[in-house]
Amino acid sequence: MGDQDEVSEKGAGALTIPSLRWEEPPEGPVLVLLDQTRLPAEEVELVCTDVPALVQAIRTLAVRGAPLLGIAGAYGVALAAARGFDVEEAVEALAQARPTAVNLGYGVRRAAAAYRAAFAEGGAPAGAAAALAEARAVHAEDIEASTRMAQHGLALLGELLPGGGHRILTHCNTGALVSGGEGTALAVALAAHRSGELRRLWVDETRPLLQGARLTAYEAARTGMAYTVLSDGAAGSLFAGGEVDAVLIGADRIAADGSVANKVGSYPLAVLARYHHVPFVVVAPTSTVDLETEEGADIEVEQRPGQEVTEFSLPFVQGPGAESGTGIPVAPLGAQAYNPAFDVTPPELVTAIVTEAGVVSPVTRDGLTEVCSTSRWSKSRSGNGMMAE
Repeated sequence: MGDQDEVSEKGAGALTIPSLRWEEPPEGPVLVLLDQTRLPAEEVELVCTDVPALVQAIRTLAVRGAPLLGIAGAYGVALAAARGFDVEEAVEALAQARPTAVNLGYGVRRAAAAYRAAFAEGGAPAGAAAALAEARAVHAEDIEASTRMAQHGLALLGELLPGGGHRILTHCNTGALVSGGEGTALAVALAAHRSGELRRLWVDETRPLLQGARLTAYEAARTGMAYTVLSDGAAGSLFAGGEVDAVLIGADRIAADGSVANKVGSYPLAVLARYHHVPFVVVAPTSTVDLETEEGADIEVEQRPGQEVTEFSLPFVQGPGAESGTGIPVAPLGAQAYNPAFDVTPPELVTAIVTEAGVVSPVTRDGLTEVCSTSRWSKSRSGNGMMAE
């Protein structure tokens, strides 16, 4: 396994470390990641010199978020090719690192296809160059998609909630930490903030690993948003008190019928939103739409270790490489735990899906197919997801 060294540590000032970057030091190319398990306590980078190191970072959520996983997957293929490792073995390992997030496989497939085509013509050097170029293209496209989603989402909020003063509830983390740009759902909230239309951002703490409390609050604070963190179970009282104007979430996979897989706790929010007549909006690039997964029941939901429920611990407290079972027990010894990382929201509970290519509302199979066909993406023959034309 390659090194995972701490190469940069900063205080509480403005974040200057990108979530992911490719570097080429004299000793060979590396993929450098901002370790999201260490936030908000410290900003520390991981240096991945090979694919096993990257796979470990993906599985431990050091790098996470659907769009960023697609970027990381593409660069992972490029890393294997550039360093002379077995590319096909790398493709297999990367694609299986997180089963629910469709973007990971999407990025891996794009870089792998570019590598194979160039390798057939010019050998390993050509293949490595092509894989890196494709990874950079995936990265650039995500930046552009993020900007377009923010624009479409802000316009939709104006239609749904004329007058501004939005009180938006969000779940998990969907900002710059998950994207090459400013994110998905949080990018829309940030656009509302910049235009003076955001009154309050309600931030669910979000399991696993409190990704809302740790990461969304971290990003909101740095961009100057007015925000409040709440436990996931407290959302109902906010709705009952009339304190939520809209729910904005991201997605890790959207099935062909419009079912949305997102961090666990999203489905209860959709039910609450429907009961209280509050818009429930999903913001995700078309690369997250998986037209080969017919419906929500077909989405594989990742199960997290039970210790995350039965023990109290945080990764940055445990330190790099710490094994589960090292936290403070909060349940009786031997207690069984149910700890899915995601749940699936049916399309009838989703007000709209915002993509870089436009807004789908109402959410239907035909509507999703149309927005994908009119975007910059077309259906990939090599597997799930979308492929750039």
